[in-house]
Amino acid sequence: MGVFDSGVGGLSVLKAMREQMPAENIIYFGDQEHVPYGARSMEEIQKFSEGITQFLLDKNSKLIVVACNTASAAALTYLRQRFLDVSFVGMEPAVKPAAEITKTGKVGVLATPATFQGALYASVVERFGTGVELFQDTCPGLVSRIEKGELDTDATRTILENALHPMLEKNIDTVVLGCTHYPFVIPLIQQIVGKDVRVIDPAPSVAKQAKRLLEADGMRSISDTKGNIQYFTSGDISVVESVLPKLLQEDITVQQVFWEDDRQIVA
Repeated sequence: MGVFDSGVGGLSVLKAMREQMPAENIIYFGDQEHVPYGARSMEEIQKFSEGITQFLLDKNSKLIVVACNTASAAALTYLRQRFLDVSFVGMEPAVKPAAEITKTGKVGVLATPATFQGALYASVVERFGTGVELFQDTCPGLVSRIEKGELDTDATRTILENALHPMLEKNIDTVVLGCTHYPFVIPLIQQIVGKDVRVIDPAPSVAKQAKRLLEADGMRSISDTKGNIQYFTSGDISVVESVLPKLLQEDITVQQVFWEDDRQIVA
């Protein structure tokens, strides 16, 4: 399977996929050259996503997981139109489960500007957000901190406190993580909001959907052998290698690739 994100955030989805489908081989692409995607235009994100998808298909990926909320919001529909014979799984802000479990009717949503501005988020809110009050924050700088492996630093805590304290004052009892980077700071988020506030990580649901599609198409691996992970980055290998041990408890070799005119990926 092919999995991609603007950086290391999609590894939160990869972890859930490994738990549910341990036999599958996974090719992961982190577009560290262009991270973060959150403030980029829809056209740019579509261009990057198309190039990455083609790269993953050239590596014989049987399914593509867009493990990035921003890319899902900006490019998922575009990718499905561009690659008609390919199965895609994308990220959708977990407004529906949040609306179902909230008791106060007040929910906090943490995501990037591009996710909030996208048609996908608007559609989700329209379908499932009726009767629920949503409080949004873009957490400026948080993705970059997580990319550096700063999961529990004072700077990271300050970003989250600035986002969450105003929401707590509004009596939220549920927090939706609308960016795949954010599950890596759930322990810190939980410290700030307290044990009575639910934090929703969408990764397990996305992994479940990928598993369902593979089974429906008869493509799921049933081997007893654990699958391998290949990690490709368009960024600095040394930076990625220094962060990976904090995010995954697996030994992964990182391989360098390069963008050609921001459209095609070459080794």
